[in-house]
Amino acid sequence: MKRVVQILLTLLLVFSAASCGKKLYTPGSYEGAAPGIHGKDVIVEVSVDEKEIKEIKILQNEETPGLSDAAFERIPKAIIDGQTLAVDTVAGATYSSKAIIAAVTEALAAAGADIAALSEGKAEADVVTAATENLEADVVVIGAGGAGLAAAVSAHQNGATVIILEKMPQVGGNTIISGAAYNAVDPERQEPLGIEDSIEKHFTQTYEGGDKLGEPVLIRTLVENALPTLHWMESMGMEFKDGIFTVLGGLWPRAHKPVKPLGTGYIETLMNYIEKNEDSILLLTDTRATNIYKDKDTGRVTAVKATGPDSTILAQGNKAVIIATGGFGNDVEMREKYNKIWPSLKNIKSTNHPGATGDGLALAEQVGADLIGLEHIQLLPMGDPDTGSLAGNIEQGVENRIFVNKEGKRFVDEGARRDVMTKALFEQEDDFMWIVLDSHNYPTMDTKNNFNETIGELVEQGRAYMADTLEELAEQIDVDPENLKAAVAGFNAAVEKGGPDKFGRTLFDEKIDTPPYFAGARMPTVHHTMGGIKINTEAQVIDTEGNVIPGLYAAGETTGGIHGSNRLGGNALPDIHVFGKIAGANAAAE
Repeated sequence: MKRVVQILLTLLLVFSAASCGKKLYTPGSYEGAAPGIHGKDVIVEVSVDEKEIKEIKILQNEETPGLSDAAFERIPKAIIDGQTLAVDTVAGATYSSKAIIAAVTEALAAAGADIAALSEGKAEADVVTAATENLEADVVVIGAGGAGLAAAVSAHQNGATVIILEKMPQVGGNTIISGAAYNAVDPERQEPLGIEDSIEKHFTQTYEGGDKLGEPVLIRTLVENALPTLHWMESMGMEFKDGIFTVLGGLWPRAHKPVKPLGTGYIETLMNYIEKNEDSILLLTDTRATNIYKDKDTGRVTAVKATGPDSTILAQGNKAVIIATGGFGNDVEMREKYNKIWPSLKNIKSTNHPGATGDGLALAEQVGADLIGLEHIQLLPMGDPDTGSLAGNIEQGVENRIFVNKEGKRFVDEGARRDVMTKALFEQEDDFMWIVLDSHNYPTMDTKNNFNETIGELVEQGRAYMADTLEELAEQIDVDPENLKAAVAGFNAAVEKGGPDKFGRTLFDEKIDTPPYFAGARMPTVHHTMGGIKINTEAQVIDTEGNVIPGLYAAGETTGGIHGSNRLGGNALPDIHVFGKIAGANAAAE
């Protein structure tokens, strides 16, 4: 028996040595590519020896700055550390994560790897009980989107030390992926363009545009502070273009467009300030707030409990806590619970980032905050049919484009409120429409839309269509050519007379008469939640008895009462920055 055991051990060692000597890769460096969120390739270079993946370089990517950074930092490291393709995607950067993994997979396939073996699931990690870490600052901010970062910067400028807790692996929230239009009455920019505007007009359109359900004092605070807050952002380096435009559902030309794409300029501006003052502003990502605590004797909000990657955090706010966690546009259960206006929203996609799940509402309820207007959920008629996002939208402004249905017919005033346009779209076949415009919007194929995509790229990717005649365009998008020509002719006639047309449209500029002509497909998508935490003009949170909750503030889409039943396009960016700035200043002054 002893002899048999010795033979078996010898054979085992031989087989083990043979296995260890197995060549897994052909040594060298290999490139791989896969389309990212905008349809443009993420290109990687993967270096291997016979046994291991040694290095992964990102050679090219045109993903959204800020939003995708965590994916490019974490995914390659996870693949190398685990020597596996079975790695988790990064929350909030799913498309970028999948593109990196797919590109690395292609490169490894070229290296002769066993892709099936590399893609097998990971073993379950050991459960480790996290220790509790106690932190302390004057102000604790929950959420690192536009409102939270604005609040943090404002609090610091007013003398406070700050802790920011962000559940996602990156900052930016919905702001960084937004269309970024910022409404403000701005005579310096508007008057040279012949645009007449006033604070009173902005107030009236906001109030009436929300069916007079918004709090007038909050609306007044918004419209009066929009321009000063824009100047505050500019003082920190934020840049806007000189022109003014009318954003979808904005009702008037008062929207400012940042120089940088999407909402990256807002987030970069605020983060530049925070990074320069990191000695007194602590930013923690991957850290989800789970509880807010009051002092049992004074009723003042004093601390926040959060779960971090390595520990449980107890963050003490010696002066105040600010909730700036965004809305719940990406929480299907909450949408279904509160929706009283729309057909079922269960299968409707959203423009929102994955973290927009209403966390702040539950936190605020823990300390008795009042929640208002939760049934007011905004949909846009502008979602990408595949993803629900605003990317790929070919419109540049309201005045120079029309909407047509699958028959090629117009069906609504394209300058109306967002809810009006979306309800009309739900009445069309398959809830589907085409945006139609011409070269007035895209004089060259390199002209970009509001999401940093060129029209040439969109056409090449099949996300937009281009033709030299309306008949050819109609054939490409499969609509009746006579209907499409009649729709354009009706629009052009209204442009000549200055409107209104048969739909009541009053916003016009150029005719659609200069080829090439373009079309892009759109469908309804969940965009904004107008309801939320009740606040006053000082951004203080109000409880269910109508009283201020000491030491608790809120700002941004997590709040309710400003926009009523419908938010005007272009009012979100001033909302989050105006009330974020107010919340930060007042929290620091506690």
